Amino acid sequence: MSTYDVRIHAILTNGLSDKKKSYTVRWKAANRPFRKTFATRALAESFRSKLVVAQREGTAFDEKNGLPEPMARELNSRNWYDLAVAFVDMKWSRAAATQRKSIADALTTVTLALLTTSRGAPTEAEMRHALYTWILNKAQRDRDNGEPPNDLAATVRWIKANTLPLPEVADPATVRKTLDLLTCRIDGSPAAANTVARKRAVLYGALKYAVELRYLESHPMDFVQWRAPKNTDQVDRKVVVNPDQARALLREVRNRDAHLEGFFACMYFAALRPSEVIHLRADECELPEEGWGWLRLSGSTQQVGEDWSDSGKSLEDRELKHRAKKATRDVPICPELVSILRRHLRQHCRDATGRMFNAAGARLAPISKSTYLRAWRQARAAALTPVQQRSPLAHRPYDLRHAAVSLWLNAGVPATQVAQWAGHSVHVLLKVYASCIDGQDEAARKRIEGALGPEEPTGETPKGADT
Repeated sequence: MSTYDVRIHAILTNGLSDKKKSYTVRWKAANRPFRKTFATRALAESFRSKLVVAQREGTAFDEKNGLPEPMARELNSRNWYDLAVAFVDMKWSRAAATQRKSIADALTTVTLALLTTSRGAPTEAEMRHALYTWILNKAQRDRDNGEPPNDLAATVRWIKANTLPLPEVADPATVRKTLDLLTCRIDGSPAAANTVARKRAVLYGALKYAVELRYLESHPMDFVQWRAPKNTDQVDRKVVVNPDQARALLREVRNRDAHLEGFFACMYFAALRPSEVIHLRADECELPEEGWGWLRLSGSTQQVGEDWSDSGKSLEDRELKHRAKKATRDVPICPELVSILRRHLRQHCRDATGRMFNAAGARLAPISKSTYLRAWRQARAAALTPVQQRSPLAHRPYDLRHAAVSLWLNAGVPATQVAQWAGHSVHVLLKVYASCIDGQDEAARKRIEGALGPEEPTGETPKGADT
C-alpha cells in the first residue's frame, strides 16, 4: 500500500564509543516511524534529500518500508540470493580454492537464516547441498551454463524466489538473528569460536560489497552491538609433544610406513606445514653429509577438491602462506633431519628433481591427506599410552609443527628468527604460542631481583636516610 502522508525530521546525531558518531535520518509514512542510520553526515544528508525531493514531487511512499515507491521497487528487486551470488563471483578469480570453499560454507549457513517463508521449502539438507555445490560455486555454474542440473533445479528455483529483499536483510533484528545462527552447528551444538569468526567475516564482506554496489546506503552490521564467542587463538600446550615422544612417534611411522617418516619429520624438526611438505622438491633440499642443512621452500600444495580448483584437480600448487607468489622461505634443518631425508632420498624418492614425498606405488602422485592421517592415527595408537591417546597430545599431524615452534622458543631462539623460519609474523607467533613458552616467569623474576639489587641488612639504617 502507498501513502502521501509523509513527515521528514531533522538528522539525529548519535554519540558512539571512541568519540565516533553516526547520523540517523528519521521520517514518518502513514504515521508509522522509520529511521536509517549512516556512518557519515554526508551520507545521511544525501538520503534525506532524496526523501524530501520525492515528497515535494508528490511521489507516493511505500507503507511497508517507508521509502518512495521508485526506491522501494528498486531495492525490493534485489534479494539476498542475488547479492550472495554476485559476491562469490567477485571473489572467485582472486581467491584460493580453500578460501572459495570457506566462503561457500559461510554463505550457505547465512542464507538459511534469510528465507522469507518455509512454505513449500525443500528440506534443509537439500538446500545446503544446492547452495554449497552449485549456487555458491561459480565454476560449477559456469560449467552448466547457469542452468542447474535436474536434481537441483527445483531447490535452486525455490531458494532464488524466497530469500529476503536486501532492505529486510539490513534490518537490525534480521542481522542479529543471522549472527546468532552462526554460533550453532547443524546439530544445534555450539560452533567453535574460530568458525564463528570466519563466517562472520564472510557475512560482513558480503554486506560491505552491497554498500559498494550502492544496494545499501550503509553497513548494517556496524550498528548492531553483537559479541562473538571469545577466541584465544592460542595453541593448547597439551597438544605439544616433547622430543622423546616425537621420536617415538617417528619410529612407529618408520616401522609401518617408512616412506612417510621424512614427511612427519619435516613437520617436527623444521616446523613445516603439511601443504609445504607435500610441495617440497628434492632440489630444494641441501643435505650435507655432516652438520646442518637447509630447506629452500618455494610454495605449498593445497588439497582442495576438484570442484573448487581452477585446474579441475584435487591438488593445487600455491605460493607460501602470507607470501608473494614467487617468494621463498629458508629453514635450517638439524643433522637428525638431514640424516632422515638423506635416507628417504636413497630409499623412497623416485624423482631427483620432483616432489620429495609421493604416495606408495608405481604412480608418481603426491601423498593424499587421507593417507598421512591414517598413518598418523596408527602411529599414535602404537607409540602413546592409553591415557595419552585419550588426551589431545599430538592429536593431529599439525601438532608436530606446534611442537617444533614451541621447542625453538623455549630454547631461547629470538622470536624474530623463529617467526622467519616458521613463516609467521612476530605478533601472530607470540600470540598463538604464548601458552607454550616455558621458563619465562622464572627468568623475569631473576631480572627483577637483579634490578632491585641486594637486600639491606635488617636493623641497619640505609645510607642517606634521616636519623
